Amino acid sequence: MQPFTTLTATACPLPLSSVDTDQLIPARFMKRSRADGYGDYLLHDLRFDTQGHALADCPLNSPDRTGARILVTRRNFGSGSSREAAVYALVDYGIACVIAPSFGDIFASNSVNNGLLPATVSEEDGEALLRALQDGTLAATVDLQATRIRIGGLSVSFRIDPVWRTKLLNGWDDIDLTKSHAAEIASFQERDAAARPWLVPRQPDAP
Repeated sequence: MQPFTTLTATACPLPLSSVDTDQLIPARFMKRSRADGYGDYLLHDLRFDTQGHALADCPLNSPDRTGARILVTRRNFGSGSSREAAVYALVDYGIACVIAPSFGDIFASNSVNNGLLPATVSEEDGEALLRALQDGTLAATVDLQATRIRIGGLSVSFRIDPVWRTKLLNGWDDIDLTKSHAAEIASFQERDAAARPWLVPRQPDAP
């Protein structure tokens, strides 16, 4: 994964609560190959009518929001099932950060493991960010190092689990995170082998 430090990009308001994983990617699209990308199916039934025509009232379809990489929404984003394909759809569409007052727990964990930042803000700050975007501001800056979000003249803090922050800042997955403690692990193994030699497996005698 690429490290996430600071992102300045087009931001899109999505003033909806409890957008669940089935809305993020309807189940009927999940039989398709990930290699083909899931971005076209992100929020499909909110973006398109039954004939496949783009809905003008969906913020993601606004020409001003083309190429949006930041999504600002309301509480309980990513609730519902544990399908990781919901995160794939966001990432494949180009979204690198979702800002909301709360997230589904499994969705948030899946997001971090795919390099997507779930930035948690207060309800009050979330509404202020939405208003700024709905009033016409197009860009936002998300600074993970400082845990700050700036939209126009508005600057607010956000929360993220410290371990998740470390993983995103470094572009690490869980294996990389474990490897970052290699020296401590090796030191423990050495001390433990000296204290409890009977636990160390014996090497087979050479022929």
